[in-house]
Amino acid sequence: MTTITHGTTNVFNDLGYKDGSERQIKTRLALAVNELLQGRKLKQREIATLLHIPQPKVSALINYRLDQFSVEKLMAFLTALNQDVEIVIRRHARSRKPGQITVLALI
Repeated sequence: MTTITHGTTNVFNDLGYKDGSERQIKTRLALAVNELLQGRKLKQREIATLLHIPQPKVSALINYRLDQFSVEKLMAFLTALNQDVEIVIRRHARSRKPGQITVLALI
């Protein structure tokens, strides 16, 4: 018999990563960056110039090896790509539980 376990909305937490929330945020930001870069059809050296990073870091970004990038750096990439990044702070719907961080891409 197969047991099915339903996960949460964060696969990184489901896999047991202690920094699951940060990993999810970075992944969603990187996804937005990579979608914009793919749309521009730039070569890695052109991306490196545009984002002011060395080419090996471009490769890491494209391949979602995000340990080299902070959330702030990924947001800076988005602004370099002519995107606005908006942070909204509001009361959590369930006041007795901790709040959460969510990234929504409206690209």
